[in-house]
Amino acid sequence: MQDTQHQRHFNEHSFWNKLKRYARKSGREVIETALTLYYCAKDSDTPRWAKTAILSALGYLVFPIDAIPDVLVGVGYSDDISVLMAALASVGAHVKQEHKEEAKQQVEVWLER
Repeated sequence: MQDTQHQRHFNEHSFWNKLKRYARKSGREVIETALTLYYCAKDSDTPRWAKTAILSALGYLVFPIDAIPDVLVGVGYSDDISVLMAALASVGAHVKQEHKEEAKQQVEVWLER
């Protein structure tokens, strides 16, 4: 599958920084979905095409320019969640329960603070 602009912008450092910074502001759904996709992409059982789709979506999440700026209260993360949900729908057959559980546990840690 061809490399996308957003996939090229994905790197683990910026991904983890953004998720930690915006965990409370963006909401549980955005963060948990992003983490579920991340853990799926890290799984050696996940096919390459699915990893490409996931990394493109996660790249969009960390890309500094959004279709809808994240600073807009109430709607700023709607484009991010839409991209993440589309990726999740396309690779859903490869998402394991362990990916979901790992994501949920990490979200709990961040939101407890």
